[in-house]
Amino acid sequence: MKLLIVEDEQGLRENIEKYFTEEGSICESCGTLKSAVQKLALYRYDCVVLDINLPDGEGFAVLDYLRSNDKNECVLIISARNSLDDKLKGLSIGADDYITKPFHLAELKARLIAVFRRKTFGTNNVLNYKEIVVDLSGRTVDVNGKAILLTRKEYDMLLYFIANKNKVVSRNAIAEHLWGDDMDTADSFDFIYTHIKNLRKKLMDSTQKDFITSVYGVGYKFS
Repeated sequence: MKLLIVEDEQGLRENIEKYFTEEGSICESCGTLKSAVQKLALYRYDCVVLDINLPDGEGFAVLDYLRSNDKNECVLIISARNSLDDKLKGLSIGADDYITKPFHLAELKARLIAVFRRKTFGTNNVLNYKEIVVDLSGRTVDVNGKAILLTRKEYDMLLYFIANKNKVVSRNAIAEHLWGDDMDTADSFDFIYTHIKNLRKKLMDSTQKDFITSVYGVGYKFS
C-alpha cells in the first residue's frame, strides 16, 4: 500500500511511518492540513491515516477535499476525541473507519488492510482475475493452479494493475504508487521497465498470454 500519514504529533507520526515502512508499504507524511491537501493534489495514495486535530484546521477538511475532487483514497481517522458526534461526522462525510488514540500499531495495520481490501477488491481475501489467483492474506499468487514467485514490487505492481484492469495507467502513476515521492528525483523510468518486463515474463511463462499491453507514449493496460 501507499500511505499518507497526516498527524501533527511528530513522535506518533514517525512511529507510524517507521512501522508501515518496515512492513513493506510506501509511506509519506505531513503534520498540517495545508501540506496534506498539497500532497493529495499532487499524488495518489491507497490510504490516508488522518488526525482530525491539526494545527491549522480540522482534518475533516481533507475529507471534504477528497469528496469534492472525486478522489477515492481510503481514509482512516485517528483521534484523541472519542465523541460519537465526531465519529458520525467523519464516517458520514467519507471516512472508512475511525480509531481512537491510544491504539496499537498492529490494530491500525489490521484496520487499514481491511478498509483497503473492502474498498478496492470487495470483502474476499482471495482475488481472482482470469487464471490469476491472489491470496491477499498470504501475499501469494497462483496461475493455473501453480504458484509463481514474485518479488515484493512485482506483487504490488500486479495488485495495482488488477485494481486498474482495462484502464490505461501512466508510467508516472505506477512509479508514484510503488516508490512514492522519491520518483520526483528519478532521471528515468528504466527501473519500472525492468519490473514490468519481469512480471510480464512470469505471467506469460505460466499462461502463454500477455496481460500487459504497452500504450505508446502513455503507459500500460492490464487486460
